Amino acid sequence: MRKDTLIVVNPASGGGRTGRGWAAVAERLRAAGLDFDAAMTSRRGEAIELSRRAAAEGRSLVVAAGGDGTINEVANGILEHSDGTPGTRLGVLPTGTGGDFRRTLGLPTDVADAAHVLAAGRTRRIDAGRVTCAGPGGTTVRRHFVNIASAGIGADVAERVERGGVLVNGELTFLLASARTLLTWRNRPVTSVVDGESSELVAQQVVVANCRYYGGGMCVAPAAVPDDGMLDVVVVGDLTLWENVRGLGRIRNGTHLDGYSPKLSHRLARRVELRSPEAVRVEVDGELPGMLPAVFEILPAALDVVVP
Repeated sequence: MRKDTLIVVNPASGGGRTGRGWAAVAERLRAAGLDFDAAMTSRRGEAIELSRRAAAEGRSLVVAAGGDGTINEVANGILEHSDGTPGTRLGVLPTGTGGDFRRTLGLPTDVADAAHVLAAGRTRRIDAGRVTCAGPGGTTVRRHFVNIASAGIGADVAERVERGGVLVNGELTFLLASARTLLTWRNRPVTSVVDGESSELVAQQVVVANCRYYGGGMCVAPAAVPDDGMLDVVVVGDLTLWENVRGLGRIRNGTHLDGYSPKLSHRLARRVELRSPEAVRVEVDGELPGMLPAVFEILPAALDVVVP
């Protein structure tokens, strides 16, 4: 008999730790009173398909067991079925590399604690973002995000993390990838249209945030609230390598917008359009759907998430 809850497990997340430890995790979840079916993914994009199907079947809860990429895929599957109208809830077992989405919502990393949160089933309705960008071969890609999207250096860091694998932990993995990327990074010219207001800039990156953290715990959008109906737009302008090195600690603790540099700015928006005459990658919750030009939009109150 089909259960009301489906757990979508990415065994490759966390450097393979999720798959190796799944039997013990499943046992602890059932001991906490959670009754569920489980499905293992074997390729990129499969979690979207599994979650879309689960939502279409009427399951009330789909849980992402993995990292931020897995959460993104599960959220995309639910949102593709619901079209931004809350229905099937998203649950999270954060076992991956970055663990950034769970930080804003206060989701526990301990399996027993996470199991109790899922079993209790308290929900918070949050916004989601949607990006439409240039895909491979002249195609157009549309992707939802629940945490943070960006254009610029963040996408190159995400690509380096994906290619290099996990080191000791997610924080160190992203820190080293950021440092290595900075050594060869060159800031790009960008045209930005934020809620109809156009500006020309040279930027390291433009961050479009629903939540606060990315890159393994960097508090890049400290004022972001995931249920305020707005996107937080953080522009990191034409910083030098030395300015970047000096500012890394501030970005990690979220004080970089407290007058640290006039090259950094923050504002709220509902729609952001970015384009560049050069090749600039887009990243969405750590995934890499395509390139600029891109449009980022808010979907208010689009998704129910199980929270403490």
